[in-house]
Amino acid sequence: MTLCPDSTLSLVSPSISDCQQVARLKLGIMASGNGSNFDVVAQAIQDGQLNAQIQVLIYNNPSAKAAVRAANRGVEAVLLNHRNYQSREKFDEKIVQTLHHYNVEWVILAGWMRLVTSVFIDAFPERIINIHPSLLPSFKGIHAVEQALASGVKITGCTAHITCLEMDSGPILIQAAVPVLPDDTAETLHARIQIQEHRILPQAIALAASLSKGTLSLT
Repeated sequence: MTLCPDSTLSLVSPSISDCQQVARLKLGIMASGNGSNFDVVAQAIQDGQLNAQIQVLIYNNPSAKAAVRAANRGVEAVLLNHRNYQSREKFDEKIVQTLHHYNVEWVILAGWMRLVTSVFIDAFPERIINIHPSLLPSFKGIHAVEQALASGVKITGCTAHITCLEMDSGPILIQAAVPVLPDDTAETLHARIQIQEHRILPQAIALAASLSKGTLSLT
């Protein structure tokens, strides 16, 4: 059985459709590749679903399509190639310096394919949000979709969470469950998971900001 990507049922938890809007958030988005999650956040802002402004996009891959998406939306993009730095810490120092230059308050890791260090985490404590294509804590790291297929699980999904030093760890904000179909490949499963990533990431940003301001509680 094959289903079209957007016709597959999913479960998103928690439901925060009534999440209160807080003061406009100043976002810095970091991406390494296609940048579809960047586009989703930008569109949510344009549609009035998220009270925020994207201050800057940082990308580390010179060929990343995310930079093109940023240009199309009038967002300044800064290339910081990790290959030009002697250590992860030096690289993160430059990232933090750049984010501060653009007055960023919240950082969104939207397909950022680099491990972060305490230099980065300490500069934005509990204000870095990551999106990962699995139901954490299962299938951390790269190739999460392939890991899910290899394990034989029947349900996987995606997770938006607050970033901490341990890879793909930290307080979970929102998760979306996606069924694994019998004829799924890594490509077809990832396509359906990505649809749910696009669904939950803007919500996770609003939720995290509301929680930090004390205007919403999950308990």
